[in-house]
Amino acid sequence: MNAVPSMLNGPVRSVVEERALRPPVIGHIRPGIKVLTSRARANACAVEIYNGMVAAGDSFDTIGKVLESQCNLKNALAPKNTPYFTCRRSDFTNPDVADEILRLYGEDRGDGLKLYRFPVLFAFNDWMQNLPNQMAVYGANGRKFFSQYERDGIRYCMTYAKMERDQRAQRAVRHFGGRTVIRRQDEAIPDGICDPEQCPQYQARHCNLSASFIFAVPDIKGLGLIELPTNSIYVLQKAYSAMQTVQLARGKLTGTRFWITKREFDITRINENGEAVRAKQLLTVLDADIDIGALLDGADDAVPAIEAAGQAVALLEAGGNVVPLGGGFPVALADEGTHGESSVDDSDPMADQQASGQQQPVQAAGGAEPGHASNPPSSQIDVSADGVVETLADKLDRMSDLLKRLGLSAQNRKDDFRLFAHTTYGRGWVERPQDVDSMNERLETALTDPAALDREIAATRQTKFFD
Repeated sequence: MNAVPSMLNGPVRSVVEERALRPPVIGHIRPGIKVLTSRARANACAVEIYNGMVAAGDSFDTIGKVLESQCNLKNALAPKNTPYFTCRRSDFTNPDVADEILRLYGEDRGDGLKLYRFPVLFAFNDWMQNLPNQMAVYGANGRKFFSQYERDGIRYCMTYAKMERDQRAQRAVRHFGGRTVIRRQDEAIPDGICDPEQCPQYQARHCNLSASFIFAVPDIKGLGLIELPTNSIYVLQKAYSAMQTVQLARGKLTGTRFWITKREFDITRINENGEAVRAKQLLTVLDADIDIGALLDGADDAVPAIEAAGQAVALLEAGGNVVPLGGGFPVALADEGTHGESSVDDSDPMADQQASGQQQPVQAAGGAEPGHASNPPSSQIDVSADGVVETLADKLDRMSDLLKRLGLSAQNRKDDFRLFAHTTYGRGWVERPQDVDSMNERLETALTDPAALDREIAATRQTKFFD
C-alpha cells in the first residue's frame, strides 16, 4: 500500500492517519423540536409517554422508539420549527454540558429557560469544515446515497459497494478501513451524476440537503466540538455569505466570535401545484460582533482587507522610522542605517523622488533632522515651551522609540498594540497630533510601570474579540 500524506505531518505512520481527519463531537444542539402527529395525539397512552419523556429530557429519537414499541405507533413524531434551539442533556456525552450552556446563554421569555441566541467559535478557516454539507438519502441502516464533488467540479451521487462474499468462509469479505465508496450507476442514475431533477429519491422527498454547523461554545469545557444540524438551503446560503464576509474582512474565520440565532424571513417555495408561494419561516442565522467598516477602511481592493490592514498597521521594526499612512496607523519605513545606500526601498514613500534625482526639501528651522518635509501642515506642528518645533513625524519618531523600549515593537506584540490604540483613539488616530501626544504620555508613564500598560492592552484585546 502506498503511503499517503498525513494532514498533520507528512507520510502516514498509523492506520488511524489513513482515515480522513474528523473533529470529535461531544454533543448536538437541535434547531427545533419534534411533536406528536395528529394520529398520535389521539392516543392517550402516546400523549402521556411523550409528555413524561420530554419533561425528563430524553432525546426525540428515544421517545420515537418508545412510542413505537409501547403504543405500536410508527413515525409518531414530526419536526416543528421553534424560535429557540433545543439543548437537551441526552444529546451530550456529558449531560452537564447542556445545563451549563443553558445557564450561561439561556433566556426566560415567559416559557422557561430556552436557548434563543448563543456565541460560537469556529475551529477552521475553511468554511466547508465548519459547515459540511451534502445531498443525502438515509435508510434504516444509515446513509444510502450521498453527493460528493470530484476534481472535475461535478457533483456525483455516491453509494457503498456491495459486500463480496468469501466462498470459502461462506460470509462477507471483511474490509479493512471501512466500506468502499463508489459512484452510483443504476437505471435511475446511469452516469452517476447527482441531478435532483432526475433523481427519483429527491422527487419522492427521500433525498434532502444534510448540513451541520460544527463549532465550540465559549466557556464550555470538553474535548470536542458541538454540532447543530440543518437541512435548509437558505440557512446554508446565509451562513456561507456571513463566513465569506468575515473572511474577506479579517482574512480568517478563527478567532472571531459569531452568534447563532433565529430570524424570521419571507421564503418563496413551490407548492404541489407548481406555484410560487411566500411564507414566513424562522431560519438559523450567523452574526458577528465586528466592525466591518473599520476593517475595510483604507483597505487595498487588490488584497484581502485584513492583509492590507496588516501592512498598514505594522509597527516599526527595531531601528526603523514610523510615518502615518491613509489607513490611520504607523508603518515601518527603511532602517536608519540604509539611508545612505543607493538602492530604492519600496516601503519608503520618498524613494521614487530620490531615485529620480529630485532634491528633497529639508527642515531648516528648529533643529529638525534632514529628510523631513519642509512644510508640514500647520495642524501637525507643535512648538514646545522652549521654542523647539515638533512635527507629527517627530512625535511618531518619539513613539517608535518608546515602543521599542517597552518591547511593543516585537512581532508578537504589534497586533495587540494596534488593537489597543485603535480601540482607545479610533481610526486615523496617528494623523491627529493630540492623540499621538496622548499616546506618547501613556507610553512614557508605562516606562515606570509596564505591567499596568500590559494589563490595559490585554483587557482591550479580550473585549475586542471575545465580548
